[in-house]
Amino acid sequence: MTTTDPATTAPGPAPAPAAARRAPAGAAVLREDVTEAIRAAVLDELAAVGFSRMSIEGIARRAGVGKTAVYRRWKSKLHLVLDLVGAFAVDGLPVPATGSLYGDVRALLEVMSHVLRHPVASAVIPDLLVEAARNPEIADAVRGALLEGERRMAQGIVSEAVARGELAEGTDPGRALDLAIGPLYWRQVVVREAVPTEYLDDLARSVVAGLTAASA
Repeated sequence: MTTTDPATTAPGPAPAPAAARRAPAGAAVLREDVTEAIRAAVLDELAAVGFSRMSIEGIARRAGVGKTAVYRRWKSKLHLVLDLVGAFAVDGLPVPATGSLYGDVRALLEVMSHVLRHPVASAVIPDLLVEAARNPEIADAVRGALLEGERRMAQGIVSEAVARGELAEGTDPGRALDLAIGPLYWRQVVVREAVPTEYLDDLARSVVAGLTAASA
């Protein structure tokens, strides 16, 4: 029987170092500075031409990147804008827990007033709502991006108030959200008036009074 001496066997090709191996397709790291440049370009493009006339080409040109850089991150201009809106939604914030209905409503108004002061709210959301009135797909996407976090917070506030005996069982969280956010949105985004602390205090008292009367 013939044997082979391991010492004289020709070695196979050494494996390439991990750093030198070619990354699999699609594994490229997306540069954060490019992502932020694109997001900034979206705001500028929306302010200049509106959502309906906004294009990936125009966004890429403003950001100083190629179209492929945009498409690697978002598959359409709608997804890009919704991602931008979602970044300023309240979905990740905890439900206020001040120990009273007034305190919780006042905390919610403080959070929402801060959100509505951002350019995304004042420049992007109104334009998206116009498009949503004509396009059911956009309407569904905008509703999900804007309302889920607010609904969760309203549900939590009402549930805690019911547990404390401040509101009756069956109080509608949607009504609480309408009473609180409706006037605030109208004043800050539509009318574009300042919202001083005293206004938020008064609005919180009005919301509590309305909810209490409705649940009596």
